[in-house]
Amino acid sequence: MSTAVQVAAVDVGASSGRVMVASVGDGRLELAEAHRFRNEPVRVTGTLHWDVLALHRGVLDGLRAAGPVASIGVDTWAVDYGLLDATGALLGNPVHYRDGRTDGVGDRVAKQLGQERLYGTTGLQHLPFNTLYQLVAAAGTPQLEMAYRLLLIPDLLAYWLTGEIGAEVTNASTTQLYDLRSRTWATDLMAEAGIRSDLFPPLREPGSRIGPVLPDLALPGDPTVVAVGSHDTASAVVGVPAVGEHFAYISCGTWSLVGVELDAPVLTEQSRLANFTNESGVDGTIRFLRNVMGLWPLQESLRSWGITDLPALLGQAAREPAFRSVVDPDDPAFLPPGDMPARIAEACRRTGEPVPATPAATVRCILDSLALAHRRAVRAAQQLAGRHVDAVHVVGGGARNELLCQLTADACGLPVLAGPVEATALGNVLVQARALGVVGGDLAALRAVLRETQQVVRYEPRATGTTWRAAARRLGWED
Repeated sequence: MSTAVQVAAVDVGASSGRVMVASVGDGRLELAEAHRFRNEPVRVTGTLHWDVLALHRGVLDGLRAAGPVASIGVDTWAVDYGLLDATGALLGNPVHYRDGRTDGVGDRVAKQLGQERLYGTTGLQHLPFNTLYQLVAAAGTPQLEMAYRLLLIPDLLAYWLTGEIGAEVTNASTTQLYDLRSRTWATDLMAEAGIRSDLFPPLREPGSRIGPVLPDLALPGDPTVVAVGSHDTASAVVGVPAVGEHFAYISCGTWSLVGVELDAPVLTEQSRLANFTNESGVDGTIRFLRNVMGLWPLQESLRSWGITDLPALLGQAAREPAFRSVVDPDDPAFLPPGDMPARIAEACRRTGEPVPATPAATVRCILDSLALAHRRAVRAAQQLAGRHVDAVHVVGGGARNELLCQLTADACGLPVLAGPVEATALGNVLVQARALGVVGGDLAALRAVLRETQQVVRYEPRATGTTWRAAARRLGWED
């Protein structure tokens, strides 16, 4: 490393956003939170929207609190977008991927275009809220008819910082409108789906410089905005402190993204049927992964109960009997917001599982079930990719959940290395630092910096493989 620089990571998730400031160089990588702000969706006349203007304000407040920085990188969740008119004005607040407008659309479009063809071109897991399905659902609306450009959420926030329009590839690859082999927009698919290809801006790679911050924003330090892995999972995978290639990762937050890092996509029929996705990563890698519902059922349950002391509740859950109740975390019934404990109880009744009687029992059901889903995805990723895994790295907020980490180690029969919690922000700032010439090398070199500077907790698996297999069979999962 050469002389240290200060850089800022804008990291916006499904429930909150934050601006992190990092000092990178001279043998250190130090990260601190400058500002955190809420991300609360708003329902208007029956449609669930993101309050993206409030997010922009939170970003600016955070960047001012961060002080002078050399550069800024932006990452957020995937698939959602804003529409600009010809003057660059936003045409309404973006629609939330949990909105019901895409109900039934994905199946209809997949039948029209052919699921095999869709997967062979885009490599994407079939999810009901993919951008392709959102745009088909929006066909004929005045906003879409008037739109000049479509910007995914991190590209929209970067546009408001710089005035520059573009689409960073790691997030573009989540739209189901990106050709994974040619690394271009899939214009033929767009045409057949009735989607205008002129909506989509030029693509840009992580590490490219987007442009200086607009002068009227008056941010300290006159920073440059650098394209990073703008899909937060892409940045989180950079932030995995792994050695070599024989590792699986779980980026665990509202969603659990479970997979392996590859040099080429896996586009087999077996992979499609297993609902695995191939998304672009930093440095031309492929994130071969499966989306699992993650901590969303736990988060929604806590909200329903009004419970804020999660550590105490996890302690109670750890004393509950294992596998008394299990559910499929990817049951579509769990996708919308609302009374999650009631839906978990209903799912148990429907499948003949005992209904959890207390919050602690419900939490144990959620975490046992999530660990089972992690096991299923890690085992399938190895088989489908032909890649042996020696360890599982858990990064993101889920790395704080000691019970979940231990259960995941037990379920997978592999060591779990938990941390860093801030993997997304760390991956974001490392890509910026490399673009500025402060850190050099490939992904292995960036991960070596993480191992030298970040704390990781190791969980060894306990010998319970037979019990986990039996629990998986209760869900009808092959093991």
